[in-house]
Amino acid sequence: MGNFLEMRRAGEVGTVARFGAKLVGGVALLAWFESAAQSQTSQGVNALPPVTVDAPMQRSARRAPATRSAPRVRSASRRATVPDAPQPETVAMQSKPPQVVPAFAGDQVARGGRLGLLGNTDTMKSPFNLTSYTDKFIRDQQAATAADALILDPSVRSSHPTGGVLDSFNIRGFPINEGNSGEIAFEGLYGIAPSYRIFTDYVERIEVLKGPSAALSGIAPNGGVGGVINVVPKRAGEDLTRLTAGYGSAAHLGGYWDVARRYGDSKEWGVRASGSLRGGDTPIDRQSETTGVGSLALDYQGERFRSWLYLIAQTDRFEAPSRPFLMAPGLQVPKAPDGRLNVTQPWEWSRINDQSALLRTEYDVSDQVTLFADVGGSRTNVERFFGLPTIVNTSGDTTSTPQFFGLSIDRTTYDGGVRARFDTGVVHHSVAFQASVYHDALYRRLTNGSLIASNIYNPTVAPTQFANEISGRPRLSDSELTGLSIADTLSVLDEHVLLTLGVRRQGIEANNYLSNVGTLTSSYDKSATTPVVGLVIRPLNNVSLYANYIEGLSRGDVAPQTASNFGEVLAPYIAKQYEAGIKVDFGRFATTFSAFEISKASGELSAGRFAATAEQQVRGLEFNVYGELMPDVRVLGGLSLLEGTLTKTAVAANLGNAPIGVPNVQANIGAEWDLPWMRGLTLNGAVIYTGRQFVDTANKQPIPDWTRLDLGARYTTAINGRKTVFRANIQNVTGTQYWSSVASFGTFFLGAPRTYLLSMTVDM
Repeated sequence: MGNFLEMRRAGEVGTVARFGAKLVGGVALLAWFESAAQSQTSQGVNALPPVTVDAPMQRSARRAPATRSAPRVRSASRRATVPDAPQPETVAMQSKPPQVVPAFAGDQVARGGRLGLLGNTDTMKSPFNLTSYTDKFIRDQQAATAADALILDPSVRSSHPTGGVLDSFNIRGFPINEGNSGEIAFEGLYGIAPSYRIFTDYVERIEVLKGPSAALSGIAPNGGVGGVINVVPKRAGEDLTRLTAGYGSAAHLGGYWDVARRYGDSKEWGVRASGSLRGGDTPIDRQSETTGVGSLALDYQGERFRSWLYLIAQTDRFEAPSRPFLMAPGLQVPKAPDGRLNVTQPWEWSRINDQSALLRTEYDVSDQVTLFADVGGSRTNVERFFGLPTIVNTSGDTTSTPQFFGLSIDRTTYDGGVRARFDTGVVHHSVAFQASVYHDALYRRLTNGSLIASNIYNPTVAPTQFANEISGRPRLSDSELTGLSIADTLSVLDEHVLLTLGVRRQGIEANNYLSNVGTLTSSYDKSATTPVVGLVIRPLNNVSLYANYIEGLSRGDVAPQTASNFGEVLAPYIAKQYEAGIKVDFGRFATTFSAFEISKASGELSAGRFAATAEQQVRGLEFNVYGELMPDVRVLGGLSLLEGTLTKTAVAANLGNAPIGVPNVQANIGAEWDLPWMRGLTLNGAVIYTGRQFVDTANKQPIPDWTRLDLGARYTTAINGRKTVFRANIQNVTGTQYWSSVASFGTFFLGAPRTYLLSMTVDM
């Protein structure tokens, strides 16, 4: 076994090394390009073809008003603890590309974000609950993935284990991005972002739009309706050269780079390259991870024409990846073990490679009319050999059958449309029309190993098994999602009253094939129309009352082989949301309070027949707070009270029960304090609480509530005139042992162990 692991690790290290060499070569090419540009300019020769335009930052129609930047500049200056240290935050609002929303006071969240078809919208003018987390917040948290970055959102829970191969979430009690779905949006589009994990190396913002969004964002590939997570990628702003070295327990080391430059007479050309190489043992027993990430963003900002090109490549390798658990029916879930324990065998493994590309273009026909078109896609290749452990008794014994899983996913997306602004009398209109096409194809091969046994409290090492890798991957499924949508935001009284009306016609075509064979078993061609209505009333400039009705859309299930109507495809499921709330901006901090109700149908077996006879409803109250409570004290977090109910089900005894994985309470609060007696030192902490959840619809198998404490500190200084930030974080300080979350199909996950994170960042 040792020789086998050594040989495979050596091969993977070589792959990552070659990957890293390419990335380093890209950074070197960027440096050469900058040097050549400066050399040619010094000789009176333009490095790029001359373009006579105003600098992009001067286009007031695409920039936040200068007055909005004043609070953030003052906030940044208080934290500027070293006079000669560079202060990029003080100029970031003017130098960032036009589609990055400025940050709110405290620099942890933005003042708004993308509402799908509606584009970027100010928080106070949005009829929805939207939170956008900034790059600075992500860096200060030392968040490696999107799941790490969303830890303080009270409406969101990560539903996959620490040390696992997949980022998946529950938003408002409904699952997002489970399986191979790729439901994370990238620049508002599905089909671009990596399918399994989003690494933060290429992330400028992570936006969370809470609630269904079919009319605004289109149907999610796997039909998630709880919300939309959107990645805003990094783009070139002011010149930047940032290097970071990081350490995570037990022996996980990494190096990160982030380089940005702008060129041209008016700085119309931009280049940004970022990425990382990291690897080593994690705090979970017998587990190691090796990751390589590289991204490149190119852009051109002309007077009327703008274009962006994004390229991403990432590879993620695991030895003994963490796995969720199943529970045998009729048994109580045993007490959670230490989060460091790992029942996955040391010879089980996972390899995932992703490549993504997106080209975006915009052209201003006039000051009131803009045409846009986007094209992109992604490719994911997965090879893994591991099992899904089932707990078979209250003593914690498990059984698992390792399985070789070979999967390829190809996704493409296209869209185009027009945005226009005009007036009819005293009413101002912002209209958007969009046509879109999304296509995916999945190819898969499964082969099983032999049954192994272990125990969650005392994991054992079984004899080594080898993956039975059979060549060829038969087609598993393919689908095409088409959409035509139009929306109009009408405003009067200087945008103190805004009404949003929209509708999308969505087409869904899908084919399913027999696993491991590739012969067609069922086809699907359905369509549906989903509306959106949103209202915002601003009695004061800093107070917004809002309400919305919006629908979500999910493709209907296919009747399984155990059903008498095997192969029948159900009509699309339509989820409905009603929401109302109030937002108050106090200047330095802001709050949002909302009440909502979401209901969604689903399929189930009833008397041997599969039909859409089940329905889940979640009602909730949400409270969010962010910003600066007082000088040098920042807060971020909130409270989510959920009431999940099975309102329809074929099993009469389950009617009125809580749905699987919906807790009654989710609460998070994080705080930062800049110590007044030690310039440059900031302390931070967070408390995360999740209420009781059920593993089964009968509500006989609960997992208890849990609380986790995180603490950290960072120190900002200047070394040789270069801004330097040291960060230290401890996750799960008390070493709490807990089951963290439950996925919609009844698997549940072990909580994170105590984890130490250290890093040093230098702006060159």
